[in-house]
Amino acid sequence: FPVTIDTKGKHVYPGLILSNANLGLVEVNSVRATADAVEIGEYNPNIKSLVAYNTDSKVINTLKTNGIVLANIVPQGGVISGSSSVVQLDAWNWEDAAYARDNAMHINMPSLFNRPNPYAAFMGISAPAGDPVKRGLDELEKIKTFFREAKVYLSQSNHNQTNLKFEAVKGLFDKKQKLYVHCDVVREILAAIDFKKEFDFDVVLVGASESFQVAELLKSNNIPVILDQMHALPAPADDGVDLPYALPGLLQKAGVLFAINDGDGQHRGKNLPFNAGTAAAYGLSKEQALSAITLNAAKILGIDEKTGSIEKGKDGNVVISEGDILDIRTSKIAVVMIQGRIVSMDDKHKQLYERYMYKYGLK
Repeated sequence: FPVTIDTKGKHVYPGLILSNANLGLVEVNSVRATADAVEIGEYNPNIKSLVAYNTDSKVINTLKTNGIVLANIVPQGGVISGSSSVVQLDAWNWEDAAYARDNAMHINMPSLFNRPNPYAAFMGISAPAGDPVKRGLDELEKIKTFFREAKVYLSQSNHNQTNLKFEAVKGLFDKKQKLYVHCDVVREILAAIDFKKEFDFDVVLVGASESFQVAELLKSNNIPVILDQMHALPAPADDGVDLPYALPGLLQKAGVLFAINDGDGQHRGKNLPFNAGTAAAYGLSKEQALSAITLNAAKILGIDEKTGSIEKGKDGNVVISEGDILDIRTSKIAVVMIQGRIVSMDDKHKQLYERYMYKYGLK
């Protein structure tokens, strides 16, 4: 039945999108039994994060409370981690949650920068012998060899045996998947650009804290960026302490498509709108900052035809707030709609609040 919602004096936004998360794969970071984001082995392109997604996670509802309605669920670990899927956060099981299945393949770029661990001696860790940059370049060549062999395998119509790992990357070659490269420094970003040039993959950078230094290259090669964590120190010690806050503005000025994310392991994604709010104070307009967690994210994830903005014909992923959703001081989410359904705003945080208000007679 049609429902009328009084929005007088309130703000109406598209539902927010978390572009890179282990939501539903990890419940408590320090409890191994609740972590299912990392598979054994280095090359796992056949791993699919969606089938491990736990719709009963207590974390999910805490994200809806801050206006987040969709999340890209990403496997972790190894060199090739596997494929991610976008899920909607009002589901009974992983099949019900699926919003865009296996839309991307994820690789972790080998380190191409000699950066000693300052805590190695304290933790009793000894660095491997040899040049770390050479090790990284050798590993990079192994990754390219894997994709070269996969390309040859996929070009053949008949096989005596099925190679699951090669079959799993078919989507990269026929453009049904994007290659998400997790990297940070310029050398690693240049190596990611080389993947696009050699294999004609649709490449997306994740992290890319030094992307502003090669922004023109990213624009000319049509490579978007997911800025994974803004509330952090800059990678190089001699960069300005506010560089992570200003980075979205620098990419916007250069014309690079980007999305803002919240990759902090403690926040678990719920500070996504406030990361965008920080960017709005360091070079972005409020509209540009909002787009970085809605329409831009939808474009990068390949779901902009059905979400990311409030338009006729798109899914009803809508958030209504009593204040500015980007401002932690005023944001108070009143209504969340996912695919046209008004969803529950209850969560573990609220339940604990009510419990102890009652227990100590404060209510």
